[in-house]
Amino acid sequence: ASNQKLISTAIAMDRLGPNHRISTELWRLPNGTFRIQGGGDPTFGFSGLRRFAKLAAGSGGGSSTSSGTVKLQLEEEHASRWWPQGWSQPDRSYAYGAPITRLAVTSNAVDLSVRNPPQRLKRLLNSEIYRNGANAEISTIPAGTPEPAGSVLLHSESSKSMHHLMSLANGESHNFTAEVLLREGTGSWSLPEAQRRAMSWMRQQGLPIAGVRVADGSGLDRANRVTSRLLTALMLRMEQHPYAKNYYASMAVAGERGTLRYYFQGSPLKGRFRGKTGTISGVKAVSGKLDTNNGPLYVSMISNGSWGPVGVMQRVLMASLKQSGCRPVSL
Repeated sequence: ASNQKLISTAIAMDRLGPNHRISTELWRLPNGTFRIQGGGDPTFGFSGLRRFAKLAAGSGGGSSTSSGTVKLQLEEEHASRWWPQGWSQPDRSYAYGAPITRLAVTSNAVDLSVRNPPQRLKRLLNSEIYRNGANAEISTIPAGTPEPAGSVLLHSESSKSMHHLMSLANGESHNFTAEVLLREGTGSWSLPEAQRRAMSWMRQQGLPIAGVRVADGSGLDRANRVTSRLLTALMLRMEQHPYAKNYYASMAVAGERGTLRYYFQGSPLKGRFRGKTGTISGVKAVSGKLDTNNGPLYVSMISNGSWGPVGVMQRVLMASLKQSGCRPVSL
């Protein structure tokens, strides 16, 4: 379930750092054609799209608009890569199952999933370019197509901060963001390669990966396999990381923030447990850091096929408050 996001965000924080931002860029090629490239910025929205359209319609930012047709290319992954293989067709219809693309307006979701993101983006750009006094001829080309020599970067839109992206993934359990962070963190938009690199990263960190499988970055794919032992070891490892504060600041807080805002209110756990929830049909999970009077405890509970696991999890966390904290160890 969504505890998988703890892995994706740990890799992204370790490899990219807290100051990283994802760019969406507008290029002008030597023949006058424009090209938009992106890295899946989950925060890219209509304001950035309008700036791109205005620049393209003005032939690169001039005050006068183009009298001809603006030729524009969109770099995008093949449709076969938009969804992890194990995402069900019903899930793909909802906003939480939106396709994972390099160019995404509002994370490819409105009320429901946007099933064809390039088609939507073409429509929006056509409308904005026309509003700026020009017509557009827009095509899609494969991601990674090299720019011809002499191409010029006209404008770059940056995502919100890594802290914001991490909070979206861990605090609000935003699937699109977690998937992008897995791909950006591993440096590959090929999901099989990203999976391999994620496993390699965990192995390099000395984490216990027996029985573990990374199928996606968000936990929606039911082929994922994680253990509570892995997740507690991961959290302890990240506690020792130079960016530990950034990592833990992205998590939900019991009774206060994120997906835990309505949990454990009116109990001693409020404000003392920060972590990640996880829910898919038949599976419930919660993992995080519990601040006790004797120091922090790293807790992970995964329930498969159990009825009413939330109450049990609360009782375990309450009992854990009375335990001694974890001593620092080397992994």
